[in-house]
Amino acid sequence: MISEIITQLQAHRTLVERIEGEMAPLIAEMAALLADTFKKGNKLLIMGNGGSAADSQHFAAEIVGRFKMERRGLPAIALSTDTSILTAVGNDYGFEAVFRRQVEALAVAGDLVIGISTSGNSPNVRSALELARQQGCRTAALLGRDGGSIRGGCDLALVVPSNDTPRVQEGHALIIHIVCDLLEKELFS
Repeated sequence: MISEIITQLQAHRTLVERIEGEMAPLIAEMAALLADTFKKGNKLLIMGNGGSAADSQHFAAEIVGRFKMERRGLPAIALSTDTSILTAVGNDYGFEAVFRRQVEALAVAGDLVIGISTSGNSPNVRSALELARQQGCRTAALLGRDGGSIRGGCDLALVVPSNDTPRVQEGHALIIHIVCDLLEKELFS
C-alpha cells in the first residue's frame, strides 16, 4: 500500500513539473484574460461535467467569495449548479444543450466562458463554447489528454499533459488556484 501511495505522489510531482515547464505562460495568459474580463465589467461563466462540474463550482466560489485576499466579490457563475435548469433543459432539449442554453440566456459579448473537460471531448461543453464565441464572448478551456475536440474551438486552451483523469483533475485544481491568486494580485494589490 505504501509503495502505491509513493507511486501516486511521484506521478503528481512529475505532472506539476511538466505544468511548470510547459504551461506557465498559458496560465499567466488565462489570469490576464480573466482580469481583463472583470476590468471591463464582464462576468465569468464556467462549466464541466462530473468532477469538472465540481471544479467549476470551486472556481466560481473562489471568484465570488475570495481566494486569499479580503476584497469585493466578482461575478462568476458555475453552469452546473442549478438542478432545475439542468433537468428541464436536459429533458426538453437533451443533455448536450444543458450548458449551451445557459450561455444563450446569460452570456453577453465580452464575458469569459470557460469549459473544463478532462477528455477534451465533452459535447455539451464544446457546444456551449461554440455558441459563446458566436455571441462575442471570449472562451478558454481547461483540458486533458490531447485537448480533444474542444482544443481548437476556444480562444485559449490549457491542456494538462496527462492521460490519467485524476492527474488531469489535480492539474486543473492547481491551475485554478494559481489563476485566482494572480487575479487577486492584479486587481486588488
